[in-house]
Formats: sequence, C-alpha cells, structure tokens
Amino acid sequence: MTDVASALALLQRGTHEILLEEELKKKLASGRKLRIKAGFDPTAPDLHLGHSVLLTKMRQFQDLGHEVIFLIGDFTGRIGDPTGKNVTRKPLTEAEVKANADTYREQVFKILDPDKTEVRFNAEWFGELSAAKMIELAAQSTVARMLERDDFDKRYKAGQPISIHEFLYPLVQGYDSVALEADVELGGTDQKFNLLMGREIQKHFGMEPQVVITMPLLEGLDGVQKMSKSLGNYVGVDEAPGAMFNKLVSLPDSLMWRYFELLSLKSNEEIAALKRDAERGANPRDIKMVLARELIARYHGEEAAANAHKSAGNQLAEGELPEDLPEVEVDFDGQQAPIAAVLNRSGLSNNSAQAKDMLGNGRVKVDGEVVARDHMLAAGKAYVIQAGKKRYARVTIR
Repeated sequence: MTDVASALALLQRGTHEILLEEELKKKLASGRKLRIKAGFDPTAPDLHLGHSVLLTKMRQFQDLGHEVIFLIGDFTGRIGDPTGKNVTRKPLTEAEVKANADTYREQVFKILDPDKTEVRFNAEWFGELSAAKMIELAAQSTVARMLERDDFDKRYKAGQPISIHEFLYPLVQGYDSVALEADVELGGTDQKFNLLMGREIQKHFGMEPQVVITMPLLEGLDGVQKMSKSLGNYVGVDEAPGAMFNKLVSLPDSLMWRYFELLSLKSNEEIAALKRDAERGANPRDIKMVLARELIARYHGEEAAANAHKSAGNQLAEGELPEDLPEVEVDFDGQQAPIAAVLNRSGLSNNSAQAKDMLGNGRVKVDGEVVARDHMLAAGKAYVIQAGKKRYARVTIR
C-alpha cells in the first residue's frame, strides 16, 4: 500500500464528499485491507460511462490494495428504491432483476480486478431474515427522520402517497453494510441519505461506522445535463470503438478534465503532466485522444484503441459512411423534433450555437440531403445524420 497522504489524494479526486475524512485517514493508516462496498440495483442494463464513475473509484481502492465488494441488489431491486422524482418506482420482477444483474456482471470486470472483487447478492441475507429481525431493523429510524429525505418530504407536503416499503429501503441498504462489514461505502450524491443510514445501522449492531464517499453524477456530452441515453448525450460502454472515439474527442474542452478525474485510472501525476502540456499550448483534441484511447482499451482492448480513429470518420472518402455508424436515440415525447435540438442532444454538436452554425453553413445532411435550420424530423423514424466532415450517427426520434 502507498502512504496515507498519496492514497488520500487519489481517493479525493473527483469525489463530491467524504464523510468523515478524518475517519478515512485513520482507516487508511491502520494498514489493514479495507472492505469497500458499492451497491447496484439492477434496474437498467443499458450501461454508459456515467454508470462507471463508481466503478472507477472502486478500482482506485483496489490499486491501493483494498478489497472491493460489488453488491447486486437483487432483493432491494424487488422493493424498488424511491426515484427522487416524487413517485414510487415500480418494483422489478425476479426475472427482470436476474437479466439486468447478468448484464452488470458482464461489464464490471472491464474496470474492476476480478481477483480483488467480491460479487455478492443481498438476497443472501435478506432471504433468511426473520420478520422479528425486520421489525428490529425498522425500529432504528423514525418517520420524522425519513421525512428528512428530500423526495419524501416533497411528496408528503404535496399530499402524494408514500408506501411503507419505501421507508424500509434506506434501512435495508444500511443493513447491507452490516452483513458485509463495510469499512467504506460509495454512492452517488443522490444516495447520501441511504449511505448515512448505513452508518447508523452499523452503530446499532456494535460496529465501527463506515466512511461514506459520494460521487457526482457525470455530465453528458452536452456539458449540461447528466449523462442519459434518453437525452442522447451519452457514451455507451458497448458502443463500437469508432463511435466512442468520435464522441470522446468531440467533448467540449470544458469537460475534458472532469472526464479525466472521474473516468481515468491514470495517476494524479500523469494527469498533472497532461495539464502542463495543455498550459504549454497542446491541442485539447490531442489530450482528449489520450482519454479516448484509455477508455476504448478498457472496453474493447488495446488493438481496438490503437485503431479506433480509423473507423471514426477520420479516413473516410467524401460521402462515405463509417462501418460502425453509432446508433443514438433522442426523446421528444412523440413530437416532431427540430434538427438543431437533435444535433445537440445526440452529441453531433457540442452545443446549440455550434448546431445553428453548422446548419447555417450547410454542413448538416439528413439521409444525404443538406437541411436548413427550420428542418423538422418526424417521431418514430430513424435518420442518418452527418454534421460536418467527421460526425455521423443513425438517430432515432422517439
């Protein structure tokens, strides 16, 4: 293991909050292998780079010599976590949970070291938990405490229903930390309430409370909203190498270091060296190519990373389309879609201003025909769109 200061500097990178940082220092200084937990309810098998932020931080812990627990919430997935959108999330069936969990498992070891990863399912202990134990667990919190959670509070004040089982969810997630003897739990900023509940449940069972590390949500290619397939601003982990390359080297410059912080496994020193290159005038595109090749190698292998630029439109003849044309869906709620908005949401332009500029200069083609700024696309159809010389996608309007 590295020294505490160096380890802490790496673990702090990109994090939103560490609760409590002094406790983490003490745990790192103990010299023992820490147990690092992150839970994934298998509700959405269509993974993109935004889902990999937690996995990247987990891998950093592994590289420091610690043990990682990749917890698949097959039990909690059947409860349904409150969505944070003032509605109750529909619980998944057992078959849906299993299918989604299999997809997660296929992807996780592209980031995590399998020799240092413990894959667990929380039905292992909750399937055996008695009703008496569940009541004991429920006694560890109050309704008032649960209403401190922002989405519960809003729904309560708005007179919207809150099911009793939703109150159980944070308690059940907290008990996972007891069952797994977690030293550290990772989660998104939207999970802070549940993660802190884990500390309280551990204290009740006489355990040293876990440190909580929250990670921010990754902004999508538009640089504004969180990465989401429905918004078309995503990079899928199973996208073809050329498509990944095109999207990543076309990132807004303002997002470049954010992506390095949250997605790269390079050391702080290596990233600092790249920043010095940028300060000395290096082309931002060249630096983004470093990131693109690292991520493509992770998901597709070194050979694919070395050749990704060849299928990304860089060596195409005039009018020729890439063989691995990226597939993108953008959601307009069944309405007609303005071409400028489609370019922006699909990642074919960096922002609205660039989209309007390309349209004004006749550099946008839809199914081979140049289109103007007022062009509309019909819902329910797919279009091959070219923006400039090197950006292509087959875009489906939903």
